[in-house]
Amino acid sequence: MDPDPRSVLVRLRADAEARIAAASATLDELTHDREGSNDDDEHDPEGVTLSSEWSRLTGLARAAASELRQVDDAIARVDAGTYGVCAACGREIPAARLEVRPFATHCVACAERLGL
Repeated sequence: MDPDPRSVLVRLRADAEARIAAASATLDELTHDREGSNDDDEHDPEGVTLSSEWSRLTGLARAAASELRQVDDAIARVDAGTYGVCAACGREIPAARLEVRPFATHCVACAERLGL
């Protein structure tokens, strides 16, 4: 794990923001393309439907926004000095877990117990 969790979190934050921006831009293009169209689901017969693409992009944007909130919360924990401390049991979250999930709020045992 990077010795500075803040730098890892800042990179994750930038990545989530970029994914949100990309999905939003593509959704804007899709909305623009559908303006003036009376078809409910006009599409390329070789590709996916516009409705399917809309759903996919919306899902990607929501997932990135959720990750962004989790990263912001983790940055707040770094600032408060509570980063890496399990919110349930108060024990240290293992470095291996934080390496895989830098915004984790629970140790593995508590996450499993809580169904997270």
